[in-house]
Amino acid sequence: MSLAAEGAPTPQSPEAKDPSAVAKWPKSFAVRYKVEVERRFMPQFLKPSPERSAVMRAVKSRDTKPEIAVRAMLRSFAPGYRLCRADLPGKPDIVYGHRKLAIFVHGCFWHGHDCPRGARMPQTNAEYWRAKIARNRARDLAASAALTSMGWRALTVYECELKDPTALRARLGAEFA
Repeated sequence: MSLAAEGAPTPQSPEAKDPSAVAKWPKSFAVRYKVEVERRFMPQFLKPSPERSAVMRAVKSRDTKPEIAVRAMLRSFAPGYRLCRADLPGKPDIVYGHRKLAIFVHGCFWHGHDCPRGARMPQTNAEYWRAKIARNRARDLAASAALTSMGWRALTVYECELKDPTALRARLGAEFA
């Protein structure tokens, strides 16, 4: 089914020549086509709500609070790290290149930790989240194995470990001893 048959504005249509109609549409016809197809044919229940989109957009991948807390702890006894080395498998959050140590700081929920927060599954769309978290765990294991095969040590710090800073400091300190 063509979009033109549905009455969508095309570059030749009178609506496209109307300045007010053109101002509302992106410049590229391909982008206009994609937007119009999504608007008309995507079922309403599949469209995320604006509130949900805003929440998911706010989830950061770097400079998270747990990562900043671990960096502050490391800075006190082992300065000289680098952040987010993209040339290493898994793009570790904190890297000590001269020590060949890669530190991943993971959120318990997103990476399926076995603590109470990580073990809690969402009630809605449970199958999607179960599969997503399983993919995240598989990706984490693959990145850790790849680093080990390259001669690096991989250390994973979970968000819940920050609740006991002395134990985490001792664990991190043992890696540098």
